[in-house]
Amino acid sequence: MSATVVAGALAPEVREEVRRLAAAASAADGSDALSEDALLRSRTGADGVRHVLLRAPRPGSGEPAPVGYAQLADAGAELAGELLVHPDARGRGHGRALLGLVRELAAGRRVLLWAHGDSPAAAALAAGAGWVRTRELLRLHRPVAGLAELAEPALPAGVVVRPFAPGADDEAWVALNAAAFATHPEQGRWSVHDLRLRLAEPWFDPSVFLLAQGGEGLLAFCWMKVQPRASELYVLGVHPAAAGRGLGRALLVRGLRAVAGPGSPGEVELYVDGDNVPAVRLYEGLGFARAAVDVQYASAPAP
Repeated sequence: MSATVVAGALAPEVREEVRRLAAAASAADGSDALSEDALLRSRTGADGVRHVLLRAPRPGSGEPAPVGYAQLADAGAELAGELLVHPDARGRGHGRALLGLVRELAAGRRVLLWAHGDSPAAAALAAGAGWVRTRELLRLHRPVAGLAELAEPALPAGVVVRPFAPGADDEAWVALNAAAFATHPEQGRWSVHDLRLRLAEPWFDPSVFLLAQGGEGLLAFCWMKVQPRASELYVLGVHPAAAGRGLGRALLVRGLRAVAGPGSPGEVELYVDGDNVPAVRLYEGLGFARAAVDVQYASAPAP
């Protein structure tokens, strides 16, 4: 068994190895093995990001083959990332080996790792290493059918809804996003660079990135993402100073209607923290139901 540790962006051939690993794990587990953030970091690189690729002899040939991958990124005082093991290589100690390497790289810092899908195998691996379940991210979904008939809630006086204008709105949106997600461990950290990485993605469509604007500036936003498999509520945010005015629901309904036209994917999905009770109630009230759960585990204190 051998491990390669890379800082920054991965070379194309290594990125392809990781992609194949993730594809195999995704197919076996029925959920994406790596998040969009992790895939972007593997391609573009970023300060404080490290990748660990674990290889072991292939059965039969003895040739080394990738069997596991972990990614770590600086998250303030902590490190946060993701970990996966090839389905054909599970049950052979590779997950424990990766966790050990992650702890070594952390050098005493607390580590938070996502497991995509609430699998018993991931729970057992975490428990055996003393890691603790610390956060749940729910994936909710609903059919597109019926969304076009939703009545659009009225907007507060003086508020208009318009599409995002790339370039012109970048800095103002980042400031709004930071205010709306000031206590969120990931979303509130976005920079203009993080935004522009998404604006450059092939799925980006400004017509389904809706902004609510009043006399005092940008107040709320609903960003939808349309892909062949499903549409997604990518991010929904309201400035704390504009809370309680119904802007979240008003924008959400407009966003859902925008992705419900002819030729749209048959399903809409979204991700929400399990302890965000008001948001879960809002989504369930619009017909969304639980489809899956991602779990984040925290490392035990260093001995």
